[in-house]
This record gives sequence, C-alpha cells and structure tokens, in this order.
Amino acid sequence: MDLTVHAGDVYGYLGPNGAGKTTCLRMMLGLIRPTAGTVRLFGRDPLETVQALDGVAGFVEAPTFYPYLSGRRNLELLAAFDGGDAGDRIEMALETVELTDRARDRIGGYSHGMRQRIGIAAALLRDPKLLLLDEPATGLDPAGMRDMRLLIRRLADQGMTVLLSSHLLAEVEELCNRVAIVRTGKIVYEGAIADLKRGAGATYRLSTTNDERALAVCRAQPHIGDVRTVHGKISFTAAGDDAVADLSQALIEAGALIHSLAPQTVTLEDLFFSLTEGDGVGNGSVPAGEPTGATR
Repeated sequence: MDLTVHAGDVYGYLGPNGAGKTTCLRMMLGLIRPTAGTVRLFGRDPLETVQALDGVAGFVEAPTFYPYLSGRRNLELLAAFDGGDAGDRIEMALETVELTDRARDRIGGYSHGMRQRIGIAAALLRDPKLLLLDEPATGLDPAGMRDMRLLIRRLADQGMTVLLSSHLLAEVEELCNRVAIVRTGKIVYEGAIADLKRGAGATYRLSTTNDERALAVCRAQPHIGDVRTVHGKISFTAAGDDAVADLSQALIEAGALIHSLAPQTVTLEDLFFSLTEGDGVGNGSVPAGEPTGATR
C-alpha cells in the first residue's frame, strides 16, 4: 500500500473497520514499528530520529489528559515537554479551538466535543505543518460535528495540511479535497473526490412493473454497471445518455415497463460502498507534487 499526502491537502483516509487506518497513523507518529516497509514524514523516518516529527502533530483515537487538571494546566505540561516556544502558543491554541472561557475548568468536566477540541489545541502547540487526526468527530452530536468541521476547515484555510481518518463520509465529502479508500490492506482509490465522482458515471434509480426481470436486463447491458437494489428501487450507473436509452428500450422489450427512472447525485458514501463491498477495484492516480507524508 502506498499512501501520499501533498502539501495543502485536506486528505481523508477511509476504509471499513479493521482495514488498518489507525495502525498506519500509529506508524506515522512513531508509536509502533512496522514489520515491513517504510514511513517517511517530510522525507524522514519517525522511528530513526525524533526530528522526523518536527512539524507533525495529532492524536490517534481519543486524546488523553489529566482529568483533575485544568485545560490550561494540561497544555502547560505538554508545552514544557516540547520546550522551545511551545508555551507561547497556549493562548492562541485555546482561542483557535474556542476554549479560552473554559481553560480554567478541569478537563474531567469537559464534554466529549470539548476534549476533542483540547486535543487539537495540544497538537497546535507544536506549530504543525501536518496534522494527523484519527476519527476526530466520532461520538459528537450534530453541533459538535459542525464545530469540528469548521475548526478543521479553518486550520486548512490557514495553510495546514490535514490527514484524517473517519467513518463519517458526509463530513469527509464536505471537508476533504482528496481521499484514499483502503480495502483488505490495499488502496482501491487515491485521488480527488471530484475525479472519483466523474469516473463513476451518472447514477440512476429505476422502478418497473417487474423489478426482478429489470435487474437481469440491467446486468446484461454492456454500458450499465454497479446494479443493485437500494431502498426498494434498482440502482445503476450508466456511461452516458445513449446507455440509458438502450436500457429503456431493452426493458420495454423484456416486458418490464418503467414506473420511474431518475438520475441521482452520486455521493462519496455510494462510491465508498461500491469500492469496499463491490467486485470492482478502482485505481486512482496520484497527482505529482512534493509529499509531506507517505507510508509504504
């Protein structure tokens, strides 16, 4: 598996449970040693030199703090570990994650969303160029997910490169410009979300007088793909209007008259399930550029 993140990306790392996303992030942060292959962050191996993590920050799963200390005191301790001018960035980090008013409160009294945000504040103390986040919005209520999305977007707009793994595909689609989708230890797509949608073709929903027969007809057409049943209707992709016209004629000849046939807006969720549960394997291209982080 090759994974490359380019400067300026908001990069979504997607895959089913057990695909290896968190393991990869642990290797990138030098928390575990790979049994094979290499990891490079800005060209350096985090297991060979601690300087490889200069300009890199983040957290895996949930950030952990001393619950009986305040948010500010926890950040002061972390800044002391980092040394340098990390302590000078505490106020700015608290302001960025909008926790200045709660900085004196014990973290044990923070909500889950506040603990996620103080985790990002801790990462910002390192003044990172690359931010690695593992499921940053998991367990948040809708307002918390919105706040996390706005925070990550704000950091990206300031020039920070962000790599995040997530199961919240709608959030990824709204946040990220590029994604990698992994299935059973292999990358099945890496590239821009827009390119992935264009390559998928238009998606349609179909209802007929005989859906069982219509399914067989759809699967027999040469330019119709990804045929399945979704919410009681037949879903398929088509390689152009001519393919849809040919399918309509074939349905009429088969005696499966059309009740409804409408194009649908393809979502990242649709494409994710197609790539991780379907038979096909995509192979997205990786644009040229200088990578900030890569694992192989």
